[in-house]
Amino acid sequence: MTDETRVLYNGDCPVCSFEINHYAAYADRSALPIRFEDLNHGALDDWGLSRDDAARRLYVLKGGQMYRGIPAFIVLWQDMPRYRWLARLVALPGVHRLACLTYDHILAPLIYHWHLRRVGATSTQS
Repeated sequence: MTDETRVLYNGDCPVCSFEINHYAAYADRSALPIRFEDLNHGALDDWGLSRDDAARRLYVLKGGQMYRGIPAFIVLWQDMPRYRWLARLVALPGVHRLACLTYDHILAPLIYHWHLRRVGATSTQS
C-alpha cells in the first residue's frame, strides 16, 4: 500500500511501547493505514538500520522517505486525525527547533540509556 505509514519502535522499552500502543489502538479503531513494527520482532532490512541504531529513536517510513525523531512523530501525527493539531503545533519553526533539541539531546538519549540498562549492555557510542 503506497499510502501506508510504517512506524519502527522499540517494543521492549516501557516508555516507547506505552506511547506506541496508544497510537496503534487508535489507528486500529480508526482503520488508518499505519503499521507499527517492533524492532525486536522483525527484520530491519527495509529500514537500513541496526537494532542498536533503531533503538535510539522513533523512525517512520512514508512515501519512500524515512523520518527520524521529531519529524517522524510529525509524520505519524499528521496521519491520525486526533493528533493533526499536535503535528501542526510541533511543526511551527520555534516549537520544532525546541522539540528537536529536547528530543535529540535529552529525551531520546535518556530513554536509550534506560534501554541499555534494562538489557544489561553498555554503550560504546555517545
